[in-house]
Amino acid sequence: MNTRYKITRLDEQGNPTLSLEECQSFFSTKSDFEYNDSFGASQDGVHMKIKGHFFMWQLENVKIPFRFFEGEIYVAVSHPVVLEKTMEIAHLLEANYIEG
Repeated sequence: MNTRYKITRLDEQGNPTLSLEECQSFFSTKSDFEYNDSFGASQDGVHMKIKGHFFMWQLENVKIPFRFFEGEIYVAVSHPVVLEKTMEIAHLLEANYIEG
């Protein structure tokens, strides 16, 4: 089972401060990421498409979605290398990564 993490930076009142524009600018400088306005998944003949803001990380033949939602970035960590990338991104954005 995957553990979900969020990358967040909070103001003094505890509100998330990451903006979509900041994230788009940040991830556009990363050659191993690409932006998508939806994410699709298929299993057992069922296809699901979720609209949103996704920064897709290319890891070998797999794309890992980092989803921007309401001032935070969410990612499901399925492997230690994904957690390492999550920690790296949080550090570069001067943010925290939190399980949950």
